[in-house]
Amino acid sequence: MVNQLHMRFRSVAENVGLARLSVAHMAARAGFSLSDIEEIKVAVSEAVSNAVIHGYGNRTDGWVAVECSVEGPELTVSVEDWGVGIKDVAEARQPEYSSDPERMGLGFVFMESFMNQVTVRSQVDRGTRVEMSRTFAMQEVLSGDAQ
Repeated sequence: MVNQLHMRFRSVAENVGLARLSVAHMAARAGFSLSDIEEIKVAVSEAVSNAVIHGYGNRTDGWVAVECSVEGPELTVSVEDWGVGIKDVAEARQPEYSSDPERMGLGFVFMESFMNQVTVRSQVDRGTRVEMSRTFAMQEVLSGDAQ
């Protein structure tokens, strides 16, 4: 069975936690371990934070959409905004790059470290969509190691 979550909320920093916990619940129900779930939560937090901070420049009138699906051992998460977009995605994915000098520029580094696959699609003045996936080993489930 495929389980899915679709949510859309305003670009308010407090909603990062809402997205993070909702996806964590999906991951827990799917059988991911606690350490896997913590890493997934970080990746989701970074993607949603990027939408709020960079996509909308901390404006609270934008929308962020989060979709999550679980099919078998694979969890897929997408985070989308309709903000300013990213001029150069390859540059933005470089460690320590940030359009905001107050930020460390490690969001994509964390996403790529904690997820098996990260795809970024963006158009200037039209927004950004980040798609991430992570798979757990079926051995964990079969041996009872999954939480």
